[in-house]
Amino acid sequence: MTVTVRLFASYAESLGRSSIDVELHEGGTVDDVLRSVAALPGAERLPPLPLVAVNCAYAKGRTRLVDGDEVALIPPVAGG
Repeated sequence: MTVTVRLFASYAESLGRSSIDVELHEGGTVDDVLRSVAALPGAERLPPLPLVAVNCAYAKGRTRLVDGDEVALIPPVAGG
């Protein structure tokens, strides 16, 4: 199955693109997506714990995905 991963801020900058398609096995999870993204060139510069949304709703690592889902990786932000 294929999910689309949307990348924002430092994630998009480090990986040089705003989205990627990730192939997963059936029953794949958000954690599987995070491992796939972490294996990409440039990912070593990424913050380790992004907020994750699946189809516009916040999700946890064990959330199961289905073909066509959209997964957004939102880096931590600081304010002042």
